[in-house]
Amino acid sequence: MTRLVVIGLTVAAFAAVCPLAAQKPDDAVRKVVMNRPGARPGPFSSAVRVGDLLFLSGVMGTKPEGGGLVDGGIEGQTRQALENVKAALALAGATMEDVAKCTVFLTDAANFAAMNTVYREFFPAAAPPARSTVAVAALVVPNALIEIECTAAAPRK
Repeated sequence: MTRLVVIGLTVAAFAAVCPLAAQKPDDAVRKVVMNRPGARPGPFSSAVRVGDLLFLSGVMGTKPEGGGLVDGGIEGQTRQALENVKAALALAGATMEDVAKCTVFLTDAANFAAMNTVYREFFPAAAPPARSTVAVAALVVPNALIEIECTAAAPRK
């Protein structure tokens, strides 16, 4: 159990060095869950806003209306995955320009260059987000070649 002991500080002085202590319960950061209309119920949300941050679940190159993966190999799946990222961001009123960090999961590291070519179409070279790319043995959707998750700045209310 952690205990905070403050000696010799007024409440105002303590609030100055610890802004969270000065917050009222109404100011507390709240979690807002967002899902696209008609989304199948599941154990995760498309996007979650906490304060000024948006956390997007990983998306693959699947068709938004269902029906499986898009055609076109890694290029087609990367393009559709990034379109799915755009759609998830739109739920919160955000755009691709708000993305701060992406993590890309590839089932084959040999697809890195082709994925990167499509990725550049969505994130201009002038200000791309931070990114990690990892090769994985498999993804949960059979024949999926890529999954992308992102964290973005939430638009100010």
